[in-house]
Amino acid sequence: MRRQELLLAALLAGVAVLVQSCVVAVVGAEAGTPVYVMGRFKAYEAPDLSTVYAATEKAMGQLELNVTRRTEDAMSATIVARDSAGEKITIMLSTTPEKTTEISIGVGTFGNETKSRLIYEQIKKNL
Repeated sequence: MRRQELLLAALLAGVAVLVQSCVVAVVGAEAGTPVYVMGRFKAYEAPDLSTVYAATEKAMGQLELNVTRRTEDAMSATIVARDSAGEKITIMLSTTPEKTTEISIGVGTFGNETKSRLIYEQIKKNL
């Protein structure tokens, strides 16, 4: 019984650390600081959705990424592309209540922070 209690305590401590890390990352994202959490890069930009969407489209061409799908409406947009190695890149844009645009970038199955940041920086240059 004592062994099970120790195992449970260790598990709960680990979960608490993970949850705390996620909360800090989300708070940082809301403050405008780009964050990379669980395979996704997130940032918030002041321009409206259509401006960020146009900048993202331009970045795809500049980075020579092959866009395979585009969707856009008044509240959100998604661009799916593939790089030269065939790795899938998904960029989701959405309007926030604060009238900013959330940018979420995922590369591959488990994420790639370096590529995500490169894409984000190219989008920012186009804003």
